[in-house]
Amino acid sequence: MIPRHRERRRDFEAIQTADDGTIVTHSMTPPTPTATGATKLEPGGATEAEARAVAESAREQTWDKPSFAKELFLGRLRMDLIDPFPVEPPACRAEGDAFLARLTPFLVEKVDAERIDREGEIPTEVIAGLKQLGAFGLTIPKEYGGLGLTKSSYNRIIEMVAAHCANTATLLSAHQSIGVPQPLKLFGTEEQKKKYLPRLARGEISAFALTEPDAGSDPANMTTHAELSADGSHWILSGEKLWCTNGTIADLMVVMAQTPPKIAPDGSKKKQISAFIVERAWPGVEVVSRCRFSGLRAISNGVLRFKAVKVPRENLLWKEGAGLKLALITLNTGRLTLPSCIVGGMKQALSISRRFAASRFQWGVTIGKHDEIAGKITDLASTLFAMQSLADLGCLLVDQDGHDVRLEAAIAKLFNSEHGVRLAGECFQIRGGRGFETEQSLKERGEIPYPVERMVRDFRINTVVEGSTQVMHLFIAREALDAHVTAAGALLDAKASAGAKLKAFIGAAKFYAGWVPRLMAGAGMNPAAYGEYGALATHVRWLERSTRRLARAIFLNMMRHQAKLERRQRLLARIVDIGAELVAMAASCARARTLANGPDRSTKPIELADAFCRASRRRVDELFRALRRNDDVATRQLAQSIVAGDHAWLEQGVLDCHELLTKPR
Repeated sequence: MIPRHRERRRDFEAIQTADDGTIVTHSMTPPTPTATGATKLEPGGATEAEARAVAESAREQTWDKPSFAKELFLGRLRMDLIDPFPVEPPACRAEGDAFLARLTPFLVEKVDAERIDREGEIPTEVIAGLKQLGAFGLTIPKEYGGLGLTKSSYNRIIEMVAAHCANTATLLSAHQSIGVPQPLKLFGTEEQKKKYLPRLARGEISAFALTEPDAGSDPANMTTHAELSADGSHWILSGEKLWCTNGTIADLMVVMAQTPPKIAPDGSKKKQISAFIVERAWPGVEVVSRCRFSGLRAISNGVLRFKAVKVPRENLLWKEGAGLKLALITLNTGRLTLPSCIVGGMKQALSISRRFAASRFQWGVTIGKHDEIAGKITDLASTLFAMQSLADLGCLLVDQDGHDVRLEAAIAKLFNSEHGVRLAGECFQIRGGRGFETEQSLKERGEIPYPVERMVRDFRINTVVEGSTQVMHLFIAREALDAHVTAAGALLDAKASAGAKLKAFIGAAKFYAGWVPRLMAGAGMNPAAYGEYGALATHVRWLERSTRRLARAIFLNMMRHQAKLERRQRLLARIVDIGAELVAMAASCARARTLANGPDRSTKPIELADAFCRASRRRVDELFRALRRNDDVATRQLAQSIVAGDHAWLEQGVLDCHELLTKPR
């Protein structure tokens, strides 16, 4: 074990050993999550400065409520914000349980997940049955005809559906988590709510249309546009959107479009993106095509075209120019549904894996007794505990309405999607050839048709939708560094004047004079600290020390790279991944302690949290090492050479698929 004073010294030495350099792609501004999108009108698209300005203007500028993850990135382990682990009020949970009791037999009797995947369609009778159950109005307030369930109960329901049929879960989630109901509840006028929420609760399906061929995480390139009519009575909407989930069957949709720019006092133009509620039945709304994918084969995802659609002025959602902020705020809670969907799938993966490990014999013993398979089983179970802890924590904090969860939600999405894909692959590996075989083939051979092959296909998209892993790294990094950006200001802006930099230096000196010394020592250095965590206390002490270590690493890399830090994306990704692991550890320890102190007094949650923390600590140590010593610059330089075609000789000896696919026929 490295003495703590040497651990701190090693962090400060990182400033001398890290490589320098820049890349020329995205900036570290908070991108909007991918959901749905149009065609490019201006050659070349938006400049980097325009893209930065559009994205930065969309993010929430203040932190009015506490955030555990934000505090962690600042070097403060605020376990009091999440421990005791929050619980759903009994009355609210009972309402969710009552719906689950009605839903469960419907899923068993009516939803044939294998057939849905094989045929690529969700039967109309399934959709009709879900409408009759009220499944499209789970979170819509009761006064508008919905069930008014909490976020926690809603996610438990979607988790159940996702574990059985990911296609059906996507239908319900795209409708309620990012479709019309959520932004309408948050930003709609009373007239809009009265008009549309009852229709949505009854089962009119909704979608969210943002993504375009050249505008997804970089919305500055958006070309779908809306202009106010001469008489001011309506907006004229034109453009095309791509990958709009539920788009081919949606009755209502939120459509993002550029509206006339705002003119600044200096005469410059500021791009504005606004959100509109659009009805499928209106003239000019066209479904161009349906998209098909390797997984989630039955989702109704497609390309939508809007040809001079007349949108009533009162269908502007929130206010002009607030569309991207609306999308980000909606996704702060909406993206929590995906982590719960992943948890549902992982529960099935664990069930399949442990049963197979206990019944499959190789070399005289069950494969679960072989060391490699045993390691995979423990990894699957302990990581599932952490994934559930993250997903549940975010939902419960939303229900309490006293926390800012933008970082917690983003971390849950990032962590669960990345580990979900990995663990689905481990379940596949445990099953061997049976994992590669389809359900139908297994059934025809007389074996239990476990849906592992389908699971792997369905899970792969989770690291892309609602903000790809790369986008989430940038989003989380920007929010995690917000206090530093606020404090340092112009010091991180290469274009700032000398006077602005001097003013920022004075402000930053005051902030860091009080902040940096607190990173040198903390409760984690006391061997008796956190004794209330019992067997997990050693992990929580390590967690506290690592929280301060992460904050020191952030500070040192800011000093080392200054304005160039935003371009060191691989470095930022490691910082974010460290933070995500630490948040997952904290959530796991808090939940395990609460469960262990519950009525059952079981130590089983402690065992799972301990196993997860031991594995997570190894990953964190490796990430810290990579902050100091990495080959990022050399890798980037080689990549530019490869992209330029300098190594195209590696591709010789095979048919060129690009030439084959683009050759005129």
